[in-house]
Amino acid sequence: MWTIALLTALAMLLMLAVAVTLAIRARHMQIWLGSYLRRRPPRVADKPVHLMFCFVDHFEPAWGKVDLATQRARVDRWCRDYRKLAGAHRDADGRPPQHTFFYPEEEYLEEHLQKLASLCAEGYGEIEVHLHHDNDTPANFRATIERFNKVLHERHNALPRDPKTGQLRFGFIHGNWCLDNSRADGRWCGINNELILLRELGCYADFTLPSAPSETQTRMINAIYYATDDPAQPKSHDTGERVRVGGKPSGDLMIVQGPLGLNWRSRRLGIVPRIENADVRHACPPTPDRVDAWVNTGVHVEGRPEWVFVKIHTHGTQERDMNTLLGDPTDRMHRYLENTYNDGKRYVLHYVTAREVYNIIRAAEAGLTGNPHDYRDYELPRPRVSATTEAQTA
Repeated sequence: MWTIALLTALAMLLMLAVAVTLAIRARHMQIWLGSYLRRRPPRVADKPVHLMFCFVDHFEPAWGKVDLATQRARVDRWCRDYRKLAGAHRDADGRPPQHTFFYPEEEYLEEHLQKLASLCAEGYGEIEVHLHHDNDTPANFRATIERFNKVLHERHNALPRDPKTGQLRFGFIHGNWCLDNSRADGRWCGINNELILLRELGCYADFTLPSAPSETQTRMINAIYYATDDPAQPKSHDTGERVRVGGKPSGDLMIVQGPLGLNWRSRRLGIVPRIENADVRHACPPTPDRVDAWVNTGVHVEGRPEWVFVKIHTHGTQERDMNTLLGDPTDRMHRYLENTYNDGKRYVLHYVTAREVYNIIRAAEAGLTGNPHDYRDYELPRPRVSATTEAQTA
């Protein structure tokens, strides 16, 4: 009897182990699970934690290959409702929530960008570069980015010029998560030297990650680091050198990751925890427990744990998600942030754009301390705002 019971128990344990293993591999968790289990975020007890909260958006008005009328309705709703939502909130510096619109080059329409540029000129965010491409070549990629950067800057007052070189600088999010040709089948990119190309073209940092449960997710997680490209191999940003106080830029491109981990309060079949990948949409609204998890992940520059960076992401123009992004769930998220993480003693809240995140990271790397608000424009200035735009928004 005992032998039968023992064999039955062992068989059940084996079946459970197989089920968990299959679930892990189905979501490509084997890539990053070891890093997640080993990493211990630092704790800060003797000073306030400054929280840099950055919301980046794969903003795709033509998502689903919709007609122009639907695209216009999507953009108009954002420009109308985001003003109302963000206008009701302020961080420790008196600034409203900042939304960084990573706009896809292949969906460019001047009228959409003009509306977003006006919204940004009023102080609600900034515009950066997003790109979906497949089976691309280095020459075509270079021409595409150079052309789009010029259009964004000259027509829409986006993207700063580097004060030292005069080069246009930009933040980047790769479409389909496939930075540096990181899918195993080579789809949705095609370029193994993409990090080098981005650096040469003026990219100051990549904001694509996390991409879990995609296979494009990197082994290194919850980090700010420099990646070095191997032009003969894909996915060179799988690991890198962490940005640290007193360090210097290295490699080819800074990678700024958002929080990634496991949500132990939500489990598939009551066993396997769901992935927390900082994605905000209708199916995964920004609840207080998620906000706490993002903050507690503690993404920071090594040696400056009291400056925490929370980068969350969305695909903002999908109708099923806009009630969440422009309605009560996100409004409650901001109220929770302002009530819980902005008391001035334990936490100080700063709403930041992607460019400001980069500047504050570089200030930390240079050893600067104090209030990170002072370093929003530390290295790269605000994008140009023309006299015409200023007059229109005065």
